[in-house]
Amino acid sequence: MGMLPVVILAGGLATRLRPITEKIPKALVEINGEPFVAHQLRLLRRNGVERVVMSVAYKGEMIQEFAGDGSGYGLHIDYVFDGPTYLGTGGAIRNALPYLGESFLTLYGDSYLPCDLASVQAAFTASGLQALMTVYENDGLFDTSNVEFSGGRIIRYDKRERTTSMRHIDYGLGVFRASAFEPYPAGEALDLATVFQDVLRAGQLAAFEISERFYEIGTPDGIRETEEYIEREAK
Repeated sequence: MGMLPVVILAGGLATRLRPITEKIPKALVEINGEPFVAHQLRLLRRNGVERVVMSVAYKGEMIQEFAGDGSGYGLHIDYVFDGPTYLGTGGAIRNALPYLGESFLTLYGDSYLPCDLASVQAAFTASGLQALMTVYENDGLFDTSNVEFSGGRIIRYDKRERTTSMRHIDYGLGVFRASAFEPYPAGEALDLATVFQDVLRAGQLAAFEISERFYEIGTPDGIRETEEYIEREAK
């Protein structure tokens, strides 16, 4: 079986990066001389991905203009626009379901995740569950930990109410069956965190621990660290 399609959630307003993002979406922020999304798409292709669905909103046409149909990266890219109302991360995926088939991977438009996607996908398939969350033992280092993880299982996940037992963080890569999104009404705002919490409560959330740290371009510091990492990898 080949790699599942990947949804990239690239619809955010990127307020933390203003004034850069007043004229361009975050996916087009320059990293080592080219838009970030170019690095992200090449990384996915190296991991065997063939199909990408870009979920876009704010200045999404600019991303489409830049990356096109994906053939320049050896990929096939579809674009799904949020429409007149902001749908949130979960609502955007719900909106993209017609393009995705039965199962798919999800990641954020500002994340650079140097992990083995095939291993994550294999763990999801083997679990037989509705969803999988990747976690990283963060200990509050790169962002605030939000996952209590023990014995290979997620005990608790909460972005708002954090506890001292939370030493892991949601790494930013998820795998879902489309059926996980079916209980929610189409066209309404929904946070992906809500979907994760609901499948966890139903005993349907698998976990995969990743040892490599994640990189993100959501802040000026994050941009600098991502640039340095990509530069090191290119050598």
